[in-house]
Amino acid sequence: MLSGSGRTYMFRAPWMAIWPGVAISLAVFGFNMLGDALRDLLDPRLRGLAR
Repeated sequence: MLSGSGRTYMFRAPWMAIWPGVAISLAVFGFNMLGDALRDLLDPRLRGLAR
């Protein structure tokens, strides 16, 4: 929940919340892709499957 003073910044300068949100989203997406690639590489149950 935003405080009263923080609420004014959201309307005056929305990029102060948008860019950190975009950065967090990209970081989460990147870690998901990295985890997917590591699972595909290291999971012994997937080694015999042809894709």
